[in-house]
Amino acid sequence: MKTKPIITAFVFSAVVSFSALAEAGTLENLERERALTINTMLNPEIAIKDRQAKIASAKVRLIDLERMVLRDKKLTGRNTPTVRQAFENYDLTFLVHGATEKNISIVDAWLNQLGMTTQSVLSASLRRR
Repeated sequence: MKTKPIITAFVFSAVVSFSALAEAGTLENLERERALTINTMLNPEIAIKDRQAKIASAKVRLIDLERMVLRDKKLTGRNTPTVRQAFENYDLTFLVHGATEKNISIVDAWLNQLGMTTQSVLSASLRRR
């Protein structure tokens, strides 16, 4: 009968400890959300209307996350490879801001950074290797 409070206390302390370790920074959260958005853009199993809706909602989240990264004082002075690469590849990291500055969709902005166009993707044929 006395083991239940001990087990509860142990589980609670484990949850608190793991949640402290699992804290991600603003840049990591932005990268995760951007990867999910790109996955949505490339997923052939999603219907066009569903894809557009998912990208529109992701765009709102990306705008907020991009602003958070740009205002994050913890990133100032951090010279890690991740931070360097994020700011060197501004248009890829800050996908929505870059697309807005160029007045194009985020899909086109991402493809342009990869050296591709929407037309080249649409004209490509699907083949087996």
